[in-house]
Amino acid sequence: MASHNELGKLGEEIAAQYLLKSGYKILRRNFYFDKAEIDIIAQKEEDTVVIVEVKTRNNSYFGDPQDFVTKNKIKLLVKAANEYIVSNDLNVEVRFDIIAVLKNQKEEKLEHFENAFYHF
Repeated sequence: MASHNELGKLGEEIAAQYLLKSGYKILRRNFYFDKAEIDIIAQKEEDTVVIVEVKTRNNSYFGDPQDFVTKNKIKLLVKAANEYIVSNDLNVEVRFDIIAVLKNQKEEKLEHFENAFYHF
């Protein structure tokens, strides 16, 4: 596995552990639909499902990890989230969060952005 893939998987694991410690229940990890992947689907409140995009970088030289969630990525996330909600026959609100992980040998930093963007 390429080192960037390993870093991404490590970031997802760090994010999942953070969510669990923060009182979230992990409903699904790595949900795929069409060309989209949702990293983590979680729930804290009974009436809200949280779609979490995890972005991991080993440095912030080119920008913060959350800055790499593009408009196209958002469209794919919304499409996949809709499929998850419909296929599981859920009647809940959907919230989109970003968890940015900066991880290298000297530093491990996590930022959780709730309601990072709104679907359209």
